[in-house]
Amino acid sequence: MEKHNIKLTSSEVANLWSNYIGDSMSICVFKHFLAHVDDTEIKTILEHAIDLSVQHVETVKGIFLEEGIPVPQGFTDEDVNEKAARLFEDPFYLYYVKNMTKGGLATYGAILPNVFRNDIREFFMSCLSSTMELYNETTNLLLSKGLEIRSPDIPYPTNVEFVEKQSFLAGWFGDKRPLSAIEITHLYANIQTNNLGEALTLGFAQVAKRKDVKDYILRGLQISKKHIESFSKHLKSDSLPVPMPWDQAVTISSEPPYSDKLMMYHVGLLSSAGMGNYGVSMSLSPRRDLSTLYGELIGEVGLYAEDGANINIKHKWMERPPQAADRDELTK
Repeated sequence: MEKHNIKLTSSEVANLWSNYIGDSMSICVFKHFLAHVDDTEIKTILEHAIDLSVQHVETVKGIFLEEGIPVPQGFTDEDVNEKAARLFEDPFYLYYVKNMTKGGLATYGAILPNVFRNDIREFFMSCLSSTMELYNETTNLLLSKGLEIRSPDIPYPTNVEFVEKQSFLAGWFGDKRPLSAIEITHLYANIQTNNLGEALTLGFAQVAKRKDVKDYILRGLQISKKHIESFSKHLKSDSLPVPMPWDQAVTISSEPPYSDKLMMYHVGLLSSAGMGNYGVSMSLSPRRDLSTLYGELIGEVGLYAEDGANINIKHKWMERPPQAADRDELTK
């Protein structure tokens, strides 16, 4: 590996560190998927996905070793039991990869403007490019199998119009205007991500060993159901279709394929992604009832995520991320 004289910035260290933890988790998840997948086309997608995660982990490990930075523990073979019974059906594997690549595209897009050293920029650009490729392959396979869930159709605009009344922003009182195309997009997308959360937490709750972990994941399941209902209500009010849930893709297995530590981290990852999605949705939804809804849901998920962090700390599962020097301690 080429030797660099320029030190990594805080944002570069943080994003490499987070990338390592996340991809080490993905490797464990995909190992169990691959041990049970039947469909050869879906297996090819999973093999591509795990190959990318392995490449990412090895690259970050090499950078950290070169810089003298401790390599995170992340997740290892101790966090996955490939011999455990299947927990999800084949179609779920495709939906899972599709949604994780959507999250990856958003994450890498946000990382790139905040990294500076040439090798780090090239690494994250390659991550973005390879994730786009995997996203495209997964979408094509979902379409070819008739499994892709498209957002609703709306009438094409017939002419250019401008908003003339403040009622365009109304949502609580008086006449509500129909949902805009962008508002429909975010309601639909947030139902989709919560469908993934509902199926994942249902499966995880069946196999979690510790009571506090099981109870926490079950609470997440109820939050996903509640949020799906809230978003669906707005689509139904405009006679728009609602995406079907995926809980039927969960088997009846109670044998844990993953450690409680991994499942807690994964649920936390979904919580973080959900808050980010809701924040974007809120900023792009002018109708007041929608922006208020997103604000309330962000608060609810934030409290849930904090409770999850406390469980991780209690069980000594949370690795301390890189942080600034404690000057108060150093000057004592």
